[in-house]
Amino acid sequence: MSSELPTLPVTFRPSRTRAVLLTAGVAIFVTITVIALLLEELGPGERLSFVFTAALLAGVLFLLARVKVVADESGVTVQNIAGRRRLEWAEIIQVNLRPGDPWVFLNLSDGTSLPALGIQPGIAKQQAIADAKALRALAEARSTARSDEDEG
Repeated sequence: MSSELPTLPVTFRPSRTRAVLLTAGVAIFVTITVIALLLEELGPGERLSFVFTAALLAGVLFLLARVKVVADESGVTVQNIAGRRRLEWAEIIQVNLRPGDPWVFLNLSDGTSLPALGIQPGIAKQQAIADAKALRALAEARSTARSDEDEG
């Protein structure tokens, strides 16, 4: 099983989705800004509001694109849209990606579940499944290693 484990540290992120979101953000910003500059009947304040709206829309898409899951020797960092959470390996009880789930869910030792948006089957389903399996294998290997250390 150790041959299947990725080398740490490893970052999981939805690469194709990220590329689409970043490209769309830039395209929206450029398009709306060009329209604001080309419409002669707009005043300076109106042009500025167009550019501000374009920046706001692009910013939301950039926030959506920053999601990731980073696994290293000591644990996992989950970066979702609005926040980041650091977990020790022992806190992760189970890694779930069931059919129809929008992303991976981490079942935690405190009885809660944490969505990990960095692994999502949206555009690249097979990659998400492979990433979920890799994270699951890492979590199982790390929890087994911790159990062995506690017993020894």
